[in-house]
Amino acid sequence: MLRPVIISCCLSLLLCSTLVRSAQQATAVSEPKRQLKLSPSQQQPLAQPALKPALASSIAVFKSNQTNGTVLFSDRRPQNRPYQKLHFDCFACNPNSMINWYTTALFVRHYNVIIDQVAREQQLEPALIRAVIHAESAFQAGAVSKRGAIGLMQLMPDTASMLGVQDPLSPEQNILGGSQYLSKLLKQYNGDLNLTLAAYNAGPGNVRRHQGVPPFAETQAYIKRVLILQKRYQQAT
Repeated sequence: MLRPVIISCCLSLLLCSTLVRSAQQATAVSEPKRQLKLSPSQQQPLAQPALKPALASSIAVFKSNQTNGTVLFSDRRPQNRPYQKLHFDCFACNPNSMINWYTTALFVRHYNVIIDQVAREQQLEPALIRAVIHAESAFQAGAVSKRGAIGLMQLMPDTASMLGVQDPLSPEQNILGGSQYLSKLLKQYNGDLNLTLAAYNAGPGNVRRHQGVPPFAETQAYIKRVLILQKRYQQAT
């Protein structure tokens, strides 16, 4: 009688196979998932994209007159009185600049007649005008920034118009317009050059809110750079 024995064996094998699969499934459920092991290099976080260099800031400056005739400059739009909007664009005040301002070549003979004349008219030191021009455009009369600032003192088109500069690429007109704004700021801050340059770069409102030079890397670098150049131009002339 072989047939009953064969059937019995087949049933036994089927039962064993079922029990084995059930045990494997139970083990798979009870065991925690295994963590994938990474090499040290693979465990490092993904690299972040490199930051772009800081762009030069664009400052909107509002010119207005008080009832007593005092001219005020602010980066806040005046209320209840007429004003003019001046727009200055800093071309060379990136705090990460690789230029060595202690050794970079000076421009001691460029536009001597114009700068001396404007310095007398605006009661400014010629070395200061030269320092600002150097920091703004490196004495390139045809310089045009990505934001559209033009000329030696990097005047924006609307700024040039407000200051009566008909041709921003004209060295005479450009230097006169930029120096007028610089002179008025210097008078507004009672001769404090650090505050004047801070306002020129970051706006008078920021100087007022921070009760001094704002803690902006760009502004602090700009002031330091212009002062270095001013001292060097004083010693060179």
